[in-house]
Amino acid sequence: MRVLIVEDESRIAKRIERMTQEILGSELESLTHINTLRQALSFIENNRLDLVLLDLNLNGENGFDLLKAAVSGAFHTIIISAYKDQAIAAFEYGVLDFVPKPFNQARLEQAFRRSALKERNELAKTKFLAVKKRQRIQLLPVEDLLYIKGAGVYAELFLTDGTKELHDKSLEKLERLLSHSFERIHKSYLVRMSAIEEIRVESGSKYIAKLNNGEQLPIGRTRYKDLKAKWL
Repeated sequence: MRVLIVEDESRIAKRIERMTQEILGSELESLTHINTLRQALSFIENNRLDLVLLDLNLNGENGFDLLKAAVSGAFHTIIISAYKDQAIAAFEYGVLDFVPKPFNQARLEQAFRRSALKERNELAKTKFLAVKKRQRIQLLPVEDLLYIKGAGVYAELFLTDGTKELHDKSLEKLERLLSHSFERIHKSYLVRMSAIEEIRVESGSKYIAKLNNGEQLPIGRTRYKDLKAKWL
């Protein structure tokens, strides 16, 4: 894993570094520490990452100024902050986890496990997906999202107004952020449950989900029974 720590307190940063090395061991490919927002933004823009560990108060600067850029990336973002009252807002932006200070290694390891495995955080209530648009970041309300289609390491976001956007995160990573209202119906599709109007079986044992906009998406054979039970 390629990990970036954005933390202005040297003592805490060294503690996070030590814990990260102990938790990941040989899985750790690179570990970088940066203590300013400007340098962190530049590093994120020019380096491939798997995980960003972000403090929300950096020498008086607001970590939320970096958060939009961070959550639009292909990697996951975990907040490590003493400002517990900002946890809900952080989750709404699409972070994978919020680790409150003070913390121990077990709590940090739990956050890493959510990043490495397909473990959902049921506390997360993502309200926005940040997408890169011509040198700027646009926040798309999740309520405007109909379904997501996997496109390799990227994902295509299909919106209720008929438009489509490309997200740098994979379908698997977005699935972990949208657990409260979306279901994986196929290896290539993640769909808002409330948008499904009909589930049916067609000739040739084909399973279909008809959406309320008229679109029809395939349902994976192994997912049909579970999906129908949840939909009913």
